[in-house]
Amino acid sequence: MTLALPTVQFDSNLLRKYDQPLPRYTSYPPATELKPEFEEVDFRAAIAVGNYKQTPLSLYCHIPFCDAPCYFCGCNTVITQRKEVAEPYLDYTERHIRQMAELIDKKRPVNQMHWGGGTPNYLSIEQIERLWKTINRHFNFEPDAEVSIEVNPRSLTREYLMFLRGLGFNRISFGIQDFNLQVQEAVNRIQPEAMLFETMDWIREAGFESVNVDLIYGLPFQTLETFRDTIKKTIKLDPERIAVFNFAYVPWLKPIQKRIPQEALPQGPEKLDILQMTIEDLCLNGYQFIGMDHFAKPNDELAIAQREGQLHRNFQGYTTKPESDLIGFGITSISMLHDVYVQNHKRLKTFYQAIDEGSLPIERGVSLSQEDIVRRTVIMELMCQFELDKDEFEEKYHLSFDRDFDEYFAWERRELKKLEADGLIRLSPNHIEVTPAGRLLIRNIASVFDTYLREKIMANFSKSI
Repeated sequence: MTLALPTVQFDSNLLRKYDQPLPRYTSYPPATELKPEFEEVDFRAAIAVGNYKQTPLSLYCHIPFCDAPCYFCGCNTVITQRKEVAEPYLDYTERHIRQMAELIDKKRPVNQMHWGGGTPNYLSIEQIERLWKTINRHFNFEPDAEVSIEVNPRSLTREYLMFLRGLGFNRISFGIQDFNLQVQEAVNRIQPEAMLFETMDWIREAGFESVNVDLIYGLPFQTLETFRDTIKKTIKLDPERIAVFNFAYVPWLKPIQKRIPQEALPQGPEKLDILQMTIEDLCLNGYQFIGMDHFAKPNDELAIAQREGQLHRNFQGYTTKPESDLIGFGITSISMLHDVYVQNHKRLKTFYQAIDEGSLPIERGVSLSQEDIVRRTVIMELMCQFELDKDEFEEKYHLSFDRDFDEYFAWERRELKKLEADGLIRLSPNHIEVTPAGRLLIRNIASVFDTYLREKIMANFSKSI
C-alpha cells in the first residue's frame, strides 16, 4: 500500500465544532487506563513472550531534572539546581537497567533509543557517558539504530554536542516554543534568538542526522503576527522535523501554570488563526503534515514511512520502526509491550524504595484484551496512515471474530457516517479514508473506536485543537 503525498485542509467551522477533550492516542488503551492493581508477574510474562518471539526493542531513558521550571510544561520533572541529586538517580537507574536486562534476552536487537526529560543535558559529560556505557553493556544495538536525545539550549555548549555525537547519538531535539521575548519571559523560558541559531550551527557541525524542534501555540502574549515571525525564523533554522503543540492550560492539574497570566492567552478565534497560518506557512515552505502536531521534510524518514504506509506510533510519538517492545528506564517511564503497558513510579522516593526491595519499580499498568488489540490496530492505522483497508484488517484478525469489519464495528460505522456527512472521512466498502479536512481532527475520528472513552468523563484530556 502506497499513499499519495498527504495534504491537510484547514476548516475553522469543523475545528470549532469538534474541539473537545480527547486522548492523544500515543497508545490504546490510553495511559489513563493504567491501574495500580496491576501485577508485576504479568509484565514479566509479557517480556518472556517478547523473548520467545525475538521482538525488537525500543528503549527510553528518563532524566527528570531541570534547573528552573517552564510554566507551560506538563512533563514529570524535578526542579532543582542541586546537581548532586543526579548521582543517586543514576545509581538507581543503572540498577533498574540491570533488573530489566536480566529479564530480556540479550540477542533481541535494539533498533531505537531515546533520552528525554526533564533535561538530559542536566547531566555532566561524565554522567552521560556512564549511563550510555551501562545501557550498551546490557543491550544489543543494531548498527543503524535511531538514537536520539532531547537537549535544552540554555545549558548547552559546542563541546557537549560534539561529545554526544561522538558517543553515538545521531538524532537530537530541542524546544524553541516561541522566539518572541515577551512570550519567553511570560513562561520563564528565555532563549535569545542568537542562542538558538548558534545551537543549530553546532548541531549541524557535529553531524547529527536529524533535528527536531518543538513549538507551542496558545502561549501568553502570542498573536498571529508574532507567531508568524516565529514560524519564519524556525523555517530559517531548517530542521528536518517540527512539532507544533497546542498549549493546554490546566492549572488544576499543573499548578505551575498559575504563574501564567491567563488574560494574556490568545482566545479561540485568534488561536485558530495562528494554527491555520502555521500549517499553511510550513506546508508552503516544504514541510509535510505528518499528523497531530508533526511536520517533516518530504525526504525525512517519517514522511517516507507515511507515504509507504509504514508509520507507527507509541508513547514516544510517531516512529518509523516496526512494532517493537518499548522499555522505559527511570521514574515515570512507560514500557509498552504487545499486550501489557506499565508505568514506573513517578516519585524518586518510591522508585528508589522499590528497587531497594528487589521489585520492579512499577506504579501502575494494564493488560490488554484481544478486543483492545483489535481496536488499537484500527486507531493506529488511522492515526498514522490516514486510511484503513478493511480487507487487510479482516485477514489479519480472522481468528478474532466471525463477522466482517462492518458487522463487528456496527455501532462505530453509524458514528463514522456522521463524520462522513461533515466531510472528515470517506467511506467505501473496503476503505476508511481520512480527508484533508479530517486530518487535523484525527483524534476525533480515532475516538469513535475507543470504548473506554464512552464511559469516561472527557475533561481528563486536552482539547484536540
